[in-house]
Amino acid sequence: MSTENITALMDSGFPVGVRFTQTGPESRTDKLFCELVQQARHGETISFSVQGCPVGAYVLGRDAPRPDEYYFSSGRYISKAAAAQAAGSLPRLDTRYNFVELFPVKQDQVEFDVLLLFLNPARAMRLVQAMSYHNGQPLLFSNNGTASVCGECTVTPFNTKRLCLSIGCKGSRKHSRYTEDEMIAGIPHILVNDINEGLASIPGIFD
Repeated sequence: MSTENITALMDSGFPVGVRFTQTGPESRTDKLFCELVQQARHGETISFSVQGCPVGAYVLGRDAPRPDEYYFSSGRYISKAAAAQAAGSLPRLDTRYNFVELFPVKQDQVEFDVLLLFLNPARAMRLVQAMSYHNGQPLLFSNNGTASVCGECTVTPFNTKRLCLSIGCKGSRKHSRYTEDEMIAGIPHILVNDINEGLASIPGIFD
């Protein structure tokens, strides 16, 4: 199994492998999940048991309250009912684990549960086309502009085993500073072979 064609999609840094494990050194950090992902994107290998984002803690299946009040107090929703609807739509990780590992993924390194990429829209398009190459089916995903890195592109691909894209969210763009022209993609391990093969087979944009 190779990730060669997938890793070539990124213009800056490396794709980030996410692995949920039972063993590892206990580590608590005040940094947010999306910040840690950016560190891994730029070459660091990180292992932690607790990170600093309360929304991320909820989404990643930790013992954390659903962020209804936090969302309402942020001013992003007109009412408590709208904030509760947004919080209720968040995914939650469907597995038991003790530690999260984040690491830069280079060619042919596939020991991860989910692969995260930061792509411009044209490269994201090719990712979708590579998936559709095998069956012609459209990509179905949902965005709410919330929990984009931890939820929409890590937890949802892990739970559903589907390719997911996100336009990003205020929190991750503010704290981890990926660029305005980048989207996030999350690829579950099970789809890596198909997508890598699809990228090798589909025509280029100007072919």
